[in-house]
Amino acid sequence: MRRVVLLALALSLQTGVAAAQEMRPFTTFRQLHGETRLHASLEYAAGALRVAPGRPTELYRMDLAFDGERFAPISDYDAARNAVSLGLRRGGTGGVRVVSRGQLQQSANIAFAPSTELDLALNLGAVDADLELGGLRLASLDLQTGASRSVVRFSRPNATRCRSAELTSGAAELSVVGLGNSRCDRVVVEGGVGSVTLDFGGTWSSSARVNVRMAMGQLTLRLPRRLGVRVTMDKFLSSFDPAGMVRQGNTFTTPGYDRAERTLDLEVTAAMGGVRVEWLEGGGEKE
Repeated sequence: MRRVVLLALALSLQTGVAAAQEMRPFTTFRQLHGETRLHASLEYAAGALRVAPGRPTELYRMDLAFDGERFAPISDYDAARNAVSLGLRRGGTGGVRVVSRGQLQQSANIAFAPSTELDLALNLGAVDADLELGGLRLASLDLQTGASRSVVRFSRPNATRCRSAELTSGAAELSVVGLGNSRCDRVVVEGGVGSVTLDFGGTWSSSARVNVRMAMGQLTLRLPRRLGVRVTMDKFLSSFDPAGMVRQGNTFTTPGYDRAERTLDLEVTAAMGGVRVEWLEGGGEKE
């Protein structure tokens, strides 16, 4: 009899723990009511994240699947400031996980209205992020990543002029694709330990300035041949040997830079690691 009671108790505890550790759904959204601008802050602690243009009738939408024992959703809209805070932060009282990590893979899909001018700030933790910003009206971008793998895409031209994009990557892997479509006048990238890839393909409507600082790791620059490119290097224990560029001191330029209709000026500071240049053909494909 005692063995039966103990077995029943053990099964009950296992069932309770499994139920407590099931993923929980959470959805929040707001209909578009003529808003022309939105300040969006996104904090996401852990899991898979996708950001993309959303429905034309919604100002924003977030769909979550999360571990309610260890995390809590963020949803706070301030109409007076035209501001929203979204995401997932650590919280709860969950203890040691007794099921596999794959069974509790958190995910979030966040979308913003393509017609509203957007100032977007993101703070990402242990995240696998896919940020599709092409097609939005992106006015500014501030991205900070921790131990994450993040891909930022501008697959379509930005629908408005972007004042600046500031990207900070910690012990992480960061790729930015289609920077020519971003229409950002100023781009600042700070890399810690890991790898950073900056792809400058896309439709260039004006010239741009980019400042890159790498502490330790690999920096890859994908540059379109049709642009006039100038790279100013400040390196310590870093390698840089770009084929097809003319060197004068610590400055490297493409032939015809002074006559180019669109120019890209890169200032690169690299402490330890390597800086590699890959050339893009006219359509943006890597050679």
